[in-house]
Amino acid sequence: MSRRRHSPNDEEISAFRQALQEAGVRQIKSDLADPGRPKRERDAQAARRQAAVKQDAQVTTGRTSDGRVEAVRPSEYLEFSVTDLPYRTFSQLKRGQTSWQAGLDLHGYTLEEARLELESFLTDAAAQHLHCVLVVHGKAWGATADFPVLKSHTNAWLREWPGVLAFCSAVDADGGTGAVYVLLRKRGR
Repeated sequence: MSRRRHSPNDEEISAFRQALQEAGVRQIKSDLADPGRPKRERDAQAARRQAAVKQDAQVTTGRTSDGRVEAVRPSEYLEFSVTDLPYRTFSQLKRGQTSWQAGLDLHGYTLEEARLELESFLTDAAAQHLHCVLVVHGKAWGATADFPVLKSHTNAWLREWPGVLAFCSAVDADGGTGAVYVLLRKRGR
């Protein structure tokens, strides 16, 4: 049994539009989503970060290794914390209950670019007194390696960074094992 769909006539359409207008509903001017900052601003911000890293080379260069690292599996859960971090704090971080204030996506970067971006991002986050940030490293296998290169290196770099108190793989809503929450040391401690 098929049901015929009712097609409204011109009178019904105008009555509907009149009711919407009386209710204060306005017509949308554009049906495109606002993706946030234009790409030019993101590129400019990334260029400023890279310039700051190069200018402050004595502070950042050598903080993270660029040598061999321990390979991790794409779906492997990452976690690290300093020995004196309270259990409750780390437990909240692992459950995704610590809100992150800024994020960095390393997709599309070469290994060296990713290292510089991460160092610059962590330096900026510390300067802004941020407590928790999100770093998306992805799970993709390297073109010439048989393991996820950025994930493995991010795991090593964050362990070496002096301002990192803890990090762990994110909950699924924030990227799962393709991202990590990073808990940063408060300045002056």
